Amino acid sequence: MKKILEVRWHGRGGQGAWTASELLARAAIYEGKHIQSFPEFGPERMGAPVTAFTRISTEPIQIHCAVYNPDVVAVLDSTLLKTVRVTDGLNEEGTIIINSKYEPAEIRKMLNMEKGKVWAIPATEIAIRILGMPIANTAMLGAVACVTGISSLESVEKVVKERFRRDVADKNFAVIKEAYKEVKSE
Repeated sequence: MKKILEVRWHGRGGQGAWTASELLARAAIYEGKHIQSFPEFGPERMGAPVTAFTRISTEPIQIHCAVYNPDVVAVLDSTLLKTVRVTDGLNEEGTIIINSKYEPAEIRKMLNMEKGKVWAIPATEIAIRILGMPIANTAMLGAVACVTGISSLESVEKVVKERFRRDVADKNFAVIKEAYKEVKSE
């Protein structure tokens, strides 16, 4: 792992971008890593664009600011691609993971990305199928964990079971495992 992995999450108020960021960070603690997880929003309303950040490192983290040049960008709501510049600052070799039914090659064209890696996951569909609700944050967490390899499924399961009551945790972990299997790149 590189010294610090920085993830920027894009979602809408109420979709759980910060929850996904926090769960990833807490899972990394079980892997012996140092973490930061925090949101960036003002007096936002439900549905307004929000951003959350995760930093994971093998060493103590000394910086305390937003993530401006992420290694990974996770987009929980593909409608944000029309209004938010989600690729701003993304490292040239960076990775973007989009909640979308589109193929990664189509997303690359939409974003006009020449470099880096593009991944797609039908996170909302997975959530509806398993949870019965269109809450895609844990599916995106599973996709980010898979793509980055930053945390094992066992550590993710542990934090999900700590955070949610048993029935909710079991369903959300089923979503995570499904996303882990279904995320795809070009």
